[in-house]
Amino acid sequence: MKRFLLIIVAIFIGIQFVRPGKNLSDQAPGPDHLMILHPPPTEVRAIFERACYDCHTNNTRYPWYAHVQPAAWWLNDHIKEGKKHFNFEEFGSYSTKRQLHKLEELIEELEEDKMPLPSYRLIHSEAHLTPGEVNSLITWTASVRKQIKQP
Repeated sequence: MKRFLLIIVAIFIGIQFVRPGKNLSDQAPGPDHLMILHPPPTEVRAIFERACYDCHTNNTRYPWYAHVQPAAWWLNDHIKEGKKHFNFEEFGSYSTKRQLHKLEELIEELEEDKMPLPSYRLIHSEAHLTPGEVNSLITWTASVRKQIKQP
């Protein structure tokens, strides 16, 4: 049993040297194209910044546990997946069709309480959204979809 525990500890220490890359652009944070193209009310922008930006921009604010494996790998996977689905900084480069689709998906994720991820909310209490905040995000996002459809 003692040998088994030593092996586990050695593996744990060893994996600390295998680190994923960080989601930190070598440039200053880019413009949030969605917010520039369709400026939201201040409170809506603040909700997006506190609950969405860590996984949906090119710059993540890393918590302390992002330096411990295997949590860092898990976190890195979530960030890559989040950016793949929606990136605020790249929204302006999306085609109109893709912009409309991404905004539709955003509304669906909010309505179904899938975003922010429950695992993210568990550790980041500031990411919990009240029903009123969810409604504000959905209302604003729906209005942006209408603006894009009718330029």
